Amino acid sequence: MKRSTLIVFAAMALAFSGPAFAQRSHPSPGRPPSGHGGSGGSRVSGSHETAGTTHTDMSHASPNEVLTHNTAIADKIKTLTGMDAQTACGGFKNLGQCVAAAHVAKNLNIPDGFDALKAKVTGTGAVSLGKAIKGFAPDADAKAETKKANQQASDDLKETSS
Repeated sequence: MKRSTLIVFAAMALAFSGPAFAQRSHPSPGRPPSGHGGSGGSRVSGSHETAGTTHTDMSHASPNEVLTHNTAIADKIKTLTGMDAQTACGGFKNLGQCVAAAHVAKNLNIPDGFDALKAKVTGTGAVSLGKAIKGFAPDADAKAETKKANQQASDDLKETSS
């Protein structure tokens, strides 16, 4: 009797715990799960199209797709980096990462500027934005600088999408 009760109880516990595990979010390829930005990584993603067009969700669009439709953010990136936005953002997974890196390069006056920072955070052997900051500005608070740049990027993307 005790053994059958234990088996029934274990089976019910297993049956009712299955749906709880099934509710975990699964990220898109190349994107962290929601709520997990990673250590020093950028949490800012794409943007919406500019006024006068439909406000389609562009958060899953590549930087080049967004820049084609949003000339205001393209101009902002050119101001920050000194280069055309398509070139500046090539290699970044999303537009938010590109804009955050541009702000870090400007905020910290990184030697060789945005190009050097971009090389560290994109491509083969890429490191997080926080680790790149430590490499260029060892005395800077990398976590605080990353947070500041992510906020600046978020503000820029909101400002240029309305």
